[in-house]
Amino acid sequence: MDSVKVSHRRKPGIPVIRAKASEEIQHIQEVSSKSLEVCKVIHLLEDPLTANLKERHLFVLKKLLKRSQIGFLLKDLTGVTKILNVCADKAKDHPEYVPILCEALRVCSLPFLKEKSSDELNYAQDVIEFLSHMGCLMRVSDAEVRLQIVESVKSFFSCVTPKKLLDGLQPTSPGYRLQLLERSDLAQTMLLSMAAVENQPSVKLQLLQTLQILSSSSDMNCESMIKARGAQMICLHMNEADPSGQVLFYSSEILWNLLEKGNKEEVTEQLGSLECVLSLKEAFLYQLTISSRPADLQLRNDLLVITSLLAENPNSLLIESLLAKQLVVLATFPELKNQHPLLRSLRLSFSNEDLKMKKLLLNLLVLMSKDLAALQLYKEAQVMLSLLTLIKPPSASSERRSASRHWSSVQQEELTLQALATLATIAPLMLDDFMSCHGNQYLVVLLNWCVTQDSYFGQGHSFHGTGGRGSTKAQMRYCIRLLRSLTSLGEEQVHQDLCDQGLFNQLLGILMQIEASPDEEDFIAVEMKSDIQLILSALCESSTYRKEMFGSEGVEMTLHFLKKGSDKFYSGLGHNRLILSTVDCVWSCIVGCYTTEDYFLAKGGVFLLLDLLSSCPRCVHCNILATLLELSDNPNTLSHILSWRDGGGGTAPGLLLQLWREEEEEFKVSRDRHGGIEDPQKPILTSFQQEDTQQSFPDNVPSAAVLELSESLRSKIYSIFCKLGFQDLPGLSTQHYITLSIVRRYLDFKVGEICDEISRELSLDGVRPVTPDEEALSRICKISVDTARRVKAEQKNILEQQEKEEISEEELMYTEIKSHWRQRELTAKSWDSYVSKTSNYEILKEVKVQREKQAESSRPKSKPEDGSGRLTEHFIGRVMSVETTDAPGPAGVKVTLARTAIKSAGQDQTRPSGRDPEYFSTVSVTD
Repeated sequence: MDSVKVSHRRKPGIPVIRAKASEEIQHIQEVSSKSLEVCKVIHLLEDPLTANLKERHLFVLKKLLKRSQIGFLLKDLTGVTKILNVCADKAKDHPEYVPILCEALRVCSLPFLKEKSSDELNYAQDVIEFLSHMGCLMRVSDAEVRLQIVESVKSFFSCVTPKKLLDGLQPTSPGYRLQLLERSDLAQTMLLSMAAVENQPSVKLQLLQTLQILSSSSDMNCESMIKARGAQMICLHMNEADPSGQVLFYSSEILWNLLEKGNKEEVTEQLGSLECVLSLKEAFLYQLTISSRPADLQLRNDLLVITSLLAENPNSLLIESLLAKQLVVLATFPELKNQHPLLRSLRLSFSNEDLKMKKLLLNLLVLMSKDLAALQLYKEAQVMLSLLTLIKPPSASSERRSASRHWSSVQQEELTLQALATLATIAPLMLDDFMSCHGNQYLVVLLNWCVTQDSYFGQGHSFHGTGGRGSTKAQMRYCIRLLRSLTSLGEEQVHQDLCDQGLFNQLLGILMQIEASPDEEDFIAVEMKSDIQLILSALCESSTYRKEMFGSEGVEMTLHFLKKGSDKFYSGLGHNRLILSTVDCVWSCIVGCYTTEDYFLAKGGVFLLLDLLSSCPRCVHCNILATLLELSDNPNTLSHILSWRDGGGGTAPGLLLQLWREEEEEFKVSRDRHGGIEDPQKPILTSFQQEDTQQSFPDNVPSAAVLELSESLRSKIYSIFCKLGFQDLPGLSTQHYITLSIVRRYLDFKVGEICDEISRELSLDGVRPVTPDEEALSRICKISVDTARRVKAEQKNILEQQEKEEISEEELMYTEIKSHWRQRELTAKSWDSYVSKTSNYEILKEVKVQREKQAESSRPKSKPEDGSGRLTEHFIGRVMSVETTDAPGPAGVKVTLARTAIKSAGQDQTRPSGRDPEYFSTVSVTD
């Protein structure tokens, strides 16, 4: 009994464990039963025997949706897709399925559920297909279904908090569905449903909102919409009846997204059709007339930006749609009074949005100017006069701005800069209109105002005002840029008119004033300096009189900029352009006028050009060499070139030959290791010419050999050497002489090269020249080859001579080395002898005995005849002075002599020395 009681006491803990196990089993059964119910529902809906049991269908579907209130499982999405498609098909004839369909779509807005972490990857393709079929449900005509689809799609982009989930189920990650949405056709199918919702304004507005979200969230969605010609479809439907007034806004937003995130060229191509242009025209003009709120003004400007993007395409239909004519007229308002119907009802508030519209219209003038037909519209609307009116300095237009409503000073500054930038493009295309409106006078007045107006404080808020805040630098920059555009045309009428206005000296003063300013390293200042030099070059290029006007002041200016060198060539501030414009200024303003040339030479201008040539990059060499070649016509130039030396002592001929070798290395001319001719058949042929050997050039296209003359430096270097000569050139090495032998025969080689090219092209074209011409071509080619062989032999002789000189110098060097070592040996031997005498007394005694013997043997054997023992002295007389007297004959000459005694050998006694003289002797010592 007790045992039974004890066992009963232990039983209460056991049911708890069984309850937990039963819950897990129940959950697994519930999940599996749900999947099983999806399969049963599909079978019930598709089975022919049960396909018409509507009430049974509705009951089962409601039951299924009730169990799926927390979301659909990833593994059930394929079955849910089938169920939704069947319900959509049945909803056409049976409206009872519509609530079921809406409820299922509402559940689709919830996050999908997964049982395992790997479900997201395993069922990714199922999710993509589900989302694509979800967009296809827009075919259901019921507005409630369509609105639910749109709401469900929009919910994908919001964080939906999932309801309480069963154990073992987890929601998918927030970005999982959006990533798969990009790979589906949902955006494309929803876009294509635009045509189906024309009669449902509320649905259409919600659909546009959804498309705007889709296009702004992903580039892939934009590409998918563009493939379905979404830009064209949106544009064609944006002017339909809209009670809410929001359709046009969302349509423009979608077009913006497609242009920014999609393929811009494809979008503009879709919008470039006449129908789309007319639709944009209608939308813009509607917004132009009714705009009053800031949002409406901004929408108007957005449509104008889209139109500007279309105008970038030269094949746009803006002119054919008459939109361009209306935009041109609008661009002249309010500067010009016009009775055009479009302007009668137009009222500007001169707000920032109106300023943006005005700037967009000015930008459109630039874009549309690519079409010559637009220029005629500009003439009719007096665009040139309107732009010139905008560039008047503030002091000249203060009365006009005194009206109650007009552009503020900041706005006027931005419009002035925009107008100057617009004129830089349009004025060269409409030069007659520009001159008839006295455009040069406007520019000179503005330039004077920029120089003299020190108290002007520019705001510089616009793009064109960059770097000009607090000064007139921005206005001066664009005014100079406009002058550069006008003078680059080469029209003498424009040049003369500008010089008559006093522009020449004014530009020189402005240039040096900018150079003296503290912001020299500002990229805007560098740009203005190079532009002014280009203007001066254009004015002086074809007029000797203006070169004389350039005078010493202009020469000093060019020398100043040449002295700067090329250290800042790669600074990124525009110094590369400044160097090129300075060299061009020397070529155009100095060369050709002897007064300016001589002054340039006297101030060391050639030395500065050669310094620049030795230090600047290769891209500038052509301009400098061409300038030096033109200067070489002046006989004083050659001496300057020959006397130039660089920092290492190099000469101008050596520099030119070095550039020749670098040029041939750049063009891969065949040369041996010493720089000599390797193949006499092609002594100067470049690798690029060898690539074109199998091509035949048209008559109007220069061949490779002819192009090489203008593009390569070799022709210019050869021409300079023709001026300098090929003999007695200073500072040349053997390698220089080898190159010089090629330079000397460059013209012969070039003639042979061109004749060989002619023969080859005739052969490729199947043309045989007449016999005399064929013989002449063959003979010229043979002469060229023979010349190359002779030059090659000459180069060989130069190398042999160099080798002999090197051997001779080497032998001399070895002789000097041997003599040096012999001297060191004798010195060492003398030192050893001295040390041995001072350290060994016996050796010292032997040396003394030897010296006594030598002294005894050197004494004379006979004694003197006289007994006095004195030696006789002999004298040699030297004339010190000669004087003449009045006495005749020899007696009249008085000569003063100086006598020098000659001592005998015995008198020359050697004085004893404190040191042994053999220590300093360099001769051998007898041991």
